[in-house]
Amino acid sequence: MSLYSFAKSVLLPTTRAAFDVRVTGAQNVPRDGGLVVAANHRSYLDPPLLGAWFPRTIHFMAKQELFKLFILGPLIRAVHAFPVDRDRADLGSIRQALRILKGGDVVGIFPEGTRNISGEAQARGGAVLLAATAHCPIVPVALVNTQYAVRRLRASKVEVRIGEPIVLQGTQRKATKAEIEQWTADLSQNIDRLAAN
Repeated sequence: MSLYSFAKSVLLPTTRAAFDVRVTGAQNVPRDGGLVVAANHRSYLDPPLLGAWFPRTIHFMAKQELFKLFILGPLIRAVHAFPVDRDRADLGSIRQALRILKGGDVVGIFPEGTRNISGEAQARGGAVLLAATAHCPIVPVALVNTQYAVRRLRASKVEVRIGEPIVLQGTQRKATKAEIEQWTADLSQNIDRLAAN
């Protein structure tokens, strides 16, 4: 059993018991093929929660600072996370993400780039750029009430709301800057709608 599978087997019952997690839309996830998963990010709980409850294994792009931390760095690398420098165009991490997608696997991104507790931060274009370059769909996900989960436990039910895949148009050629900006805005709206329902 891989460490990812073991972590999932532990996190599923633990988070279900602690936070009464509810998942909707799992049927929207394609069973195979490259896929970008884009979710909102309100809590440190988000990556393990999404990794546990999403139907497929996710390779998360995570800020490079985490990989320098004792124990945590090797641990998250062992569960398929890989580092990205958020302050520049990190070509190495982009190439790694594209290799994962073209190999038929899933890359997970939090488009806001960091925890967005207020919900007001703007999404960046990385998720859309990867999907457009790899010619694969994006699945939007809204993580609901995770910002309250650790402090209040059962006070607010945690939900993982998985939306329908978004297939970008015109991805057989290089996407323009205007298209990336528009698709990123559309992705943000999709996640916001899922979170509001």
